[in-house]
Amino acid sequence: MLISFVIPCYYSENTIRREVEAIIEQFGQREGYEYEFVLVNDGSTDGTFDEIRYLCNKYPGVKGINLMRGFGQHNAQMAGLTYATGKYIMGMDDDMQTHPSQVFRLIDKIQEGYDVVYGTYPKSKNGFFKRLSSRFNRFTSRILLDMPKEIVATNFWIITDRVRDEVIKYSSFNPVLDAIFYQVTHNFGSVEVEHHKRESGKSGYTFRKLVRLWLSYWNYSVMPLRVSFLIGAASATFGLIVTIWLIYKKITDPVLPMGWASTLCLMTLLFGAVLMVLGVVGEYLGKAILILNRTPQYTIREMINFDEKD
Repeated sequence: MLISFVIPCYYSENTIRREVEAIIEQFGQREGYEYEFVLVNDGSTDGTFDEIRYLCNKYPGVKGINLMRGFGQHNAQMAGLTYATGKYIMGMDDDMQTHPSQVFRLIDKIQEGYDVVYGTYPKSKNGFFKRLSSRFNRFTSRILLDMPKEIVATNFWIITDRVRDEVIKYSSFNPVLDAIFYQVTHNFGSVEVEHHKRESGKSGYTFRKLVRLWLSYWNYSVMPLRVSFLIGAASATFGLIVTIWLIYKKITDPVLPMGWASTLCLMTLLFGAVLMVLGVVGEYLGKAILILNRTPQYTIREMINFDEKD
């Protein structure tokens, strides 16, 4: 049985060789399994692709893709999924946090009949800010994507080749794999795995990138548009109530001065709501324009160990 590993690599020259060779060592302890690696260099300018080239030359089952620039983790994973050929495809990080010693826990679990299996962490080794942002993403994704609470999405997952065949049909420039998985199937499973400390470097997710990732969920939900409509309706209702109240006060007390401060506060509130709603609509409109312009998910500079047909 062939298992494909899709690993996006971002400034991982100090870890990617150890990770791949550690996984290969795990396969040497289990009969009946073969491995395939699709290592995708996501715009790293250090020696990451040199390490990928070394692994490709040493192990025929390792394939390398060098993207022309950094497109982001999910885009790099889409590139890897496109060229993975295994019966099961596993996604994991390049920093040894999703540890090679845990891969067969996911492989064994998905053979129970699931389409997607996540490796969940009873104890996360991430820092406080990363844990906080992950919890926020999980909470908001449940609302935006209508995902049930029992599905805990992580960067450590395995899917069947059937799911992969459907996932790679999505051509949006800004994919979110967790959202696509949930649109393809609801047959999810999970298994607890050990989460290890990052062995080298630091996370490539800056605050700006985390916000961008969160906004990507909007590609798969109209919930923000509905919320903006409710805010607009609430603001209009509030403005109408205040207007009726001011008219009533003026009728009952003709000498009552109409102050500019109350008018200014009301206008600020209503204009703020209008601008916020326009911002939400503009976000969707901007995404639609980028899709109509056929903004690519990724562009490839070089491929190693692929056949001509690939």
